[in-house]
Amino acid sequence: MGSTLKEPLISVTNPKGGFRTLPFIITSQSFEKMASFGILPNMILYLTRHYGMETPVATNVILLWSAATNFTPILGAFLADSYFGRYPTIVFGLLLNLLGMLLFWLTTMIPNLSPCDPITMSCNSPTTSQLAFLYSSLCLISIGAGGVRASSLAFGIDQLNKEKDAGIIEGYFNWTYALTAAAVLTGMTVLAYIQEIFGWMVGFGVPVVFMFISMVSFFLGSSLYVKVEPKGNVISEFARVVIASYRNRNLKSPSPDVFNDGMYFSDKDSAKLMPTDKFRFLNKACLIKNPQDYNQDGELQNQWSHCTIDQVEAFKAMIKIIPIWITGMIMYINMSQGTFYVLEASSMNRHITSNFEIPAASVATFMVLFTVLWLVLYDCVLIPSASKLRRSPTRLRVKQKMGIGLLAICFSTASLAIVEGKRRKLAIDEGFIEFPQGVVNMSVMWLLPRQILDGFAEAFNGVGQNEFYICELPQSMSSVASTLSGLGMSIGNVLASLILSVVDNVTKGEGKESWVSSNINKGHYDYYYWLLFVLMLANFLGFLWFSKAYGPCKGEENEGQVEGN
Repeated sequence: MGSTLKEPLISVTNPKGGFRTLPFIITSQSFEKMASFGILPNMILYLTRHYGMETPVATNVILLWSAATNFTPILGAFLADSYFGRYPTIVFGLLLNLLGMLLFWLTTMIPNLSPCDPITMSCNSPTTSQLAFLYSSLCLISIGAGGVRASSLAFGIDQLNKEKDAGIIEGYFNWTYALTAAAVLTGMTVLAYIQEIFGWMVGFGVPVVFMFISMVSFFLGSSLYVKVEPKGNVISEFARVVIASYRNRNLKSPSPDVFNDGMYFSDKDSAKLMPTDKFRFLNKACLIKNPQDYNQDGELQNQWSHCTIDQVEAFKAMIKIIPIWITGMIMYINMSQGTFYVLEASSMNRHITSNFEIPAASVATFMVLFTVLWLVLYDCVLIPSASKLRRSPTRLRVKQKMGIGLLAICFSTASLAIVEGKRRKLAIDEGFIEFPQGVVNMSVMWLLPRQILDGFAEAFNGVGQNEFYICELPQSMSSVASTLSGLGMSIGNVLASLILSVVDNVTKGEGKESWVSSNINKGHYDYYYWLLFVLMLANFLGFLWFSKAYGPCKGEENEGQVEGN
């Protein structure tokens, strides 16, 4: 994994955890993604042909299943951090995911579980019991995926020391993303091909095997793992900080210039003796006002009147990352425009050779390929070369990577606006103004710069977000931290839909054609992209300001690395 990931495979001082555990965790994640995404591309065909569902009904089933699969990691992260711990959550998720895959596979083999005759291909309406079995298998897959994806990334960080293993952690994020992205791509292409050629029984049996490999891979490292215990309900702890700081609002805060050891309540095993100066009004939540507030064991009598320093600092950390999290969320507004450039690609010359034409929907796969390529180049070429030139370990700081990614998104949106303007002009000149399906004399490779830049942005900002959240928030919140990027992506999709609706309503009417008209040659998608460019540029400038206000990340105060944000 590049020169940054160098650590002895056997540690005498720490028999648990370390770099040696990461291959088990990354392999498990990759095969889980390959299995889960491997059944998705042809699901619509399976439900309509093997279950006799109408297309709208089958589409709704897939949408609801996808929505549930995206939501369960958030719930799983909360449960892992608050009650069960990451290791049990992953184990539970792997078992349920394998069970769900196995039940889903049985629907291809047992005739009574399907309403269609495999020989005549005639279908009746599915019975209640058949649908119940199908939906149960999909529910198990969603719940299982939630348990695995909520905690796997954070569980890998549990095996490392955030301060001593900074380079290893960065490489872990990069390679986890690269390998899981490659796994998703493999699942959505190779497994989809197997399903078409060899049929459903073989095609859906392979994901079961992959899911079994994922589970075995994870269990093989069980004796080596560091298993962090949960420390309580995160939401209730945050609520306690707010309520306690409000109840103690009239207390006088000690002077920040005086060392106040013993004036704030801290856990017995905590290294923190004083809270930080940021958001000082919250410090009153852990200010000791009466020794009688504590029992003989040194524990708080009233949990809603006082908090520990660690609880206050965890709440502060969550507040501090919100502005930077918003910039990541806004970035995904641009990433959500995939439907439009499929329309554009379909109206461009997609022939690579005289006999081979790229499917319009496959253009999006280039972004995944370039994301993997940028990650590999960064970790295997750029970082080792820079370290060799400087004769010391060198790497970009996490906020630098996030800022570079946001800047790349600006260039990506600008390139798309320029290309669309050129494509639209050609379409009009070639007489396709009323015929949006017409193919203009312009190669689809003009869309490649956007894919390259989006892949670059995802490799730096997308991966950087996960690294930033997990490293900045307390270890007890690592599972929640690992889902924040996905949450931002989901909200970004909603905001993209809202912006699209506003643009459509504002720009049409009184005989005017909407910028985002169904006829892409009559509309002005280039104007729409320039509007997004302004938003992305403002987002980048906002990130610079938020980054400066945030200050150095953990462990950066004394580092002699590349400076600047």
